[in-house]
Amino acid sequence: MTALRTLIERLTKVGEPSETVPAPESEVMTELRALRARIPQLTGSLVASADGLLVAHDLPPSVEPSGMAAVTASGLSLAHRIAQTAHGGAFHEVVIRGVDGYVVTYSSGPDASLTVLAGPGVNVGRLHLECRPAARAIADHLTATSTRSAVSPSGGRE
Repeated sequence: MTALRTLIERLTKVGEPSETVPAPESEVMTELRALRARIPQLTGSLVASADGLLVAHDLPPSVEPSGMAAVTASGLSLAHRIAQTAHGGAFHEVVIRGVDGYVVTYSSGPDASLTVLAGPGVNVGRLHLECRPAARAIADHLTATSTRSAVSPSGGRE
């Protein structure tokens, strides 16, 4: 009976995601935590979809994640429009310098963005050097996720 139960448990896990493959949210969170570790003046970060849905965040308690994701999407839409109108090209990033620091939004593929918050003393060049590759990596994680979810357990497209 135990052998039969073990066999049934193994067979029922066939269509479930592999336990060895990290979830996309955990991969994105790993990227966000790594950014904070590499840039001491970074005070927070988030990834939002183009329509304003929160994907992941590493924000301080003073910033409401869902609200920030919505505002980021709004700003991203405006940035796309400005870039298209001014130069006819694609959007890459927006830098906002405020009294208490920076808010920088990077394109993370066509459907998402990475937004980072940093203190006023941050080296903006270093911020770009660290965040641009992270934004590309996040886009890759999210693209891989959408590709995996579009493939059915039998290996065919749905």
